[in-house]
Amino acid sequence: MASHIEELKAKARKNPKTIVLPEGNEPRVLEAASRIASSGAARVILVGKEKNINSLAKKSSITLGDVRIIDPETYPHLEEMVEMFYNFRKHKGVTARDARKAVLENCVYFGALLVTREEADGFVAGASHTTSNVARAGLYCIGLREDIKIMSSSFLIETENCPYGDKGLFIFGDCGIVPDPNSEQLADIAISTARLYEEFFGHLPRVALLSYSTKGSARGASVDKVLGALECIRKRSPGLQVDGELQLDAAVVPDVAKIKAPRSKVAGGANVLIFPNLDSGNIACKLVQRLGNARVVGPLLQGLKKPGSDLSRGCLVEEIVDAVVATCVRAQVC
Repeated sequence: MASHIEELKAKARKNPKTIVLPEGNEPRVLEAASRIASSGAARVILVGKEKNINSLAKKSSITLGDVRIIDPETYPHLEEMVEMFYNFRKHKGVTARDARKAVLENCVYFGALLVTREEADGFVAGASHTTSNVARAGLYCIGLREDIKIMSSSFLIETENCPYGDKGLFIFGDCGIVPDPNSEQLADIAISTARLYEEFFGHLPRVALLSYSTKGSARGASVDKVLGALECIRKRSPGLQVDGELQLDAAVVPDVAKIKAPRSKVAGGANVLIFPNLDSGNIACKLVQRLGNARVVGPLLQGLKKPGSDLSRGCLVEEIVDAVVATCVRAQVC
């Protein structure tokens, strides 16, 4: 079976964008930058001192080729960056001195600001920074879209020999950012995740709002939250194929859907799975990845004006490459 993620690489090469990798002191990031640049999937910027990066690359036998390196301390537009960050955060008590310190000392903030300055089209970080740091960089330095009230995340999931979803292809959300979304926030997550699925593949998103209940089989506050999200989504995006509350088997298995939700247009064929909270989403994603040997890309940050992606601090080089490819494809439609 052809890999959907490999198809994204071909799509990226047709219109390569500039992606900044702020963690220029991380060998895995340098190796990923080298592979990306040589493949033509994206143009790459690394953040850090050029001497240090080149030394680390030489020590690791990595050829950087056309990869661009930007040192924050010598960057000619540093003062503009500092002023930009100050204006973004002064309402929170950030001083001009604080802004300078943040821009110079937090490479992820610097990388995200390069995207806002349109020197780059997207950013990927997290190999040596926490998700909270990467998420703050996106929120503080890029900001939210006008039609979305909360930043969230999703994971692109590709499973082998799986008949469900789009021949084993899914997007899960939110699995990385929002601990316990309310109904309106859950609606934002669903709309953002469905939009991302369509941007990637041009396929019709079929969105299942997951629960421990299917169509009234159980009751509880969590079920009520999911039903509230469904109502919000149908008001805001009436053309979106979405349904809930649905248990996982009812959402993806046609034979089960016929029994549990026979009148649903989504049940049995969902390819976008929205989890009611971060616990369930994160656990499900890691179960599928580790026990099901799925190929996973993400967390992909959603709701921002420009694309950004997080990484696991335990990520492999291949996972960084996949995240850059996904970010490049997203930047093509921004």
